[in-house]
Amino acid sequence: MVKKILIIIPAYNEQYNILKTYKSIIDYNKQNKTNYDVIVINDGSIDNTKYILEKNKIPHINLIHNLGIGGAVQTGYKYAFENNYDIAVQFDGDGQHDIRYIKDLISSLKDNDMAIGSRFIGTKSSFKSTKMRRLGINVISFFIKLFTGKKIYDTTSGFRACNRVLIEKFSMSYPTEYPEPISTVEALKTNHKICEVAVEMNEREAGTSSIHSWKNIYYMVNVILSIIVVSLRRYK
Repeated sequence: MVKKILIIIPAYNEQYNILKTYKSIIDYNKQNKTNYDVIVINDGSIDNTKYILEKNKIPHINLIHNLGIGGAVQTGYKYAFENNYDIAVQFDGDGQHDIRYIKDLISSLKDNDMAIGSRFIGTKSSFKSTKMRRLGINVISFFIKLFTGKKIYDTTSGFRACNRVLIEKFSMSYPTEYPEPISTVEALKTNHKICEVAVEMNEREAGTSSIHSWKNIYYMVNVILSIIVVSLRRYK
């Protein structure tokens, strides 16, 4: 049975990147005879993102207000659940993620509920972000291991694939603050299996990253506090 696969692309002010990102998926489908569907979640962009999506007939959902990355991604999961997709893949609209590695993420779901594309295992990716951000990632990784028993190396990676079970879970509840590390912790605390897959990532080609507070300790401390709070919840 052929699985239905959806690529969820959250986008905020990605007028310089979104068309190229979408075309990379369409070209890959043609060259490899894959059938990845796409939905772009336009998260209240105030540039020309909406115009570009409409002009090029790119499948998308326009959010009236900016909900942030967590709200945009959850909208994608709701769409995936309601349209009976078997696998959902989070994929950035800024050119950082490489479409070639989706097949590796998907194949890893045979034995896992989530597969995270990681820059920090293997030697595939030469782009690993700034030293300060890597320090923050390492600290967060330590606390995730402390509270869940599972080592996650690329804690902020937004390149990830989920099976139908997690699609349903995330469609109903998805963190709005620090969504990548917190959703990972929530999945681990409810006994879902997660693995990391070595991928290559690129530097953003244009625009500004949605994460721009790694230089201040306040951000990292709040992520850690959120991990602690989530870990101390009682899960059924």
